[in-house]
Amino acid sequence: MNFLRNNLANMLTLGNLFSGSIGAIALIEGNYKTTAICIIISLVLDFFDGFIARALKSNSNLGVQLDSLADMVSFGLIPGLAMYKMLEPFGNEVFGMNLPFELKYLGLFITLFSCLRLAIFNLDEEQKYYFKGLNTPSNTVLIFGIYFLIQEYENFGYNSEFVNVLHESNIEFGSGFFLLLTLLSSWLLISPIKMIAMKFKSMKLQDNYPKLALLIGGILILIILGIVGIPLLIIYYILISLIFQKQLN
Repeated sequence: MNFLRNNLANMLTLGNLFSGSIGAIALIEGNYKTTAICIIISLVLDFFDGFIARALKSNSNLGVQLDSLADMVSFGLIPGLAMYKMLEPFGNEVFGMNLPFELKYLGLFITLFSCLRLAIFNLDEEQKYYFKGLNTPSNTVLIFGIYFLIQEYENFGYNSEFVNVLHESNIEFGSGFFLLLTLLSSWLLISPIKMIAMKFKSMKLQDNYPKLALLIGGILILIILGIVGIPLLIIYYILISLIFQKQLN
């Protein structure tokens, strides 16, 4: 019984890793809907492993390390692979130039900076009631959310025909946009910007305005826009965090 109590959170963390590994394989194989399911499972397990560890008072250094290693796959490798996929059709062309390598490999910068962010987080003792920089699960929802919508709706413009039109018109906006998104995502992961964390330091209403604004606004975005609102939800999260910078501590 003590063994189960002491290791239940770690078992959930390993479940997160297992789900993320399946999601990464599915994404490589083109099964993006399976990847979406795996991300949702990993998000749930990532939330509950910490919750259960605190509830059962089974926090340990092993659990901290396992959590980051699992997140590296579920929320580090997967968004990098998603950007890899989004850049793949553009070959080596960007802004009218032919690079000596294919652009898709630059998408893995998101994976590199996710790793850096997780390492920084483990060493930073300040981030108890807020995040410093965009957390890896949110970044995954943003990047994969865009990829998912592109795959789901052809009218979002990202298919072979769209790429051909770009090339014929000598317009390289598409590849440039995804490269800029890669750079922005990578920077946000290690930026000094404080981001809202759903951890309550107190139950006073005035201390939780940022969380309430995020929760209410996020629900409205999802109700009004549905699946389209998923990546927009992360953009809203970033904007609300910027607005309430001085209240996050």
